[in-house]
Amino acid sequence: MPHFMSPMIRRRPSAEESRSASANQESAQPSIVQSIDFSQPTQPSTEQSAEQSAPSKEQQQIPPDVRVSEGGFRQIRDESLVLLSQGITHRIERSEEGPFQIFVEPEKRRMAQFQIRLYHHENPPRDENPPLPLKLTLHPLWVLAIPIICTLLDFSDISVQMHNSGIADASKILRGEWWRTITAMTLHADSRHLGSNLVSGFLALSLLHYRIPLAKLVPFLAVASAVANFFVALTVQTSFRSLGFSGFVFATIGCLAVIEFRLMPRETHGMLRRFAPLCGAASLAVFLGLGENADILGHFYGFIAGLLCGFIPTKKTLRWGAPTTAADIFGVLAYYALFAVGWALAI
Repeated sequence: MPHFMSPMIRRRPSAEESRSASANQESAQPSIVQSIDFSQPTQPSTEQSAEQSAPSKEQQQIPPDVRVSEGGFRQIRDESLVLLSQGITHRIERSEEGPFQIFVEPEKRRMAQFQIRLYHHENPPRDENPPLPLKLTLHPLWVLAIPIICTLLDFSDISVQMHNSGIADASKILRGEWWRTITAMTLHADSRHLGSNLVSGFLALSLLHYRIPLAKLVPFLAVASAVANFFVALTVQTSFRSLGFSGFVFATIGCLAVIEFRLMPRETHGMLRRFAPLCGAASLAVFLGLGENADILGHFYGFIAGLLCGFIPTKKTLRWGAPTTAADIFGVLAYYALFAVGWALAI
């Protein structure tokens, strides 16, 4: 009889078997997660790194900070406290010239400047330009060496023609002998005349040295004194003769007066107090310039020429001090060269 294969009957799993199978699957899943290695950091894509390294447009368009104040340590310290009290963020830097500076963001500029002006209006500065201590200095000696040497040579009769060739003669100056305006500053009538000019010149040049190195202004003072002698000859237009270093001394006094006037605080109350340096220098010039056989015109023109020389240096240089540099040697050489040329043409 034929043999028939019985069909395979698949049995449906029971509820307990289903639950046990699902439990086995859930228990096996965490093992897969734990097998992932997180020890190596994931490397960002090239596009993401490029976006992070490149600055955004907002960062590129941020304007630089602006300067709202400049001054000494005490001034900047007080102004910084004022800005901090008002919640204005800022930074402090020191410039190459010496003073400190305050910088703020551009949008906070007006508010910062307003607060600083308000503070100074309520608290005007008192010791912005204190008097300088006096001390002995030998710097004026290289300036006074020229009149000392030339006068001693004139007194020793080594060069007989030195006095007549170097004295300032108004008529000869107007005829073209302009070098006499230079050589006349190095000659003196007698020892008393020489001594008075040396003492007054030493004091005036010492005071000027406290503000600025002499090499930066002495060449201009020498030229200004020669121009003053020329204007004396132009005013008199006769055989008027003069000599002496006093024109240079008065030019130094006038220059120093303008420097002190420029350094006077603007907040100083009273017009007379502000112009006190100029008034004092003018009174000193009148006291020293009037006397027997005095060249009044030479003193007057020398003082006026010195006033103009006081505007040559910048106010920042005068206020914070200009250090002596190697370039100042050219000022010394120019001063000596001026008198060397004058005497070379005279003799």
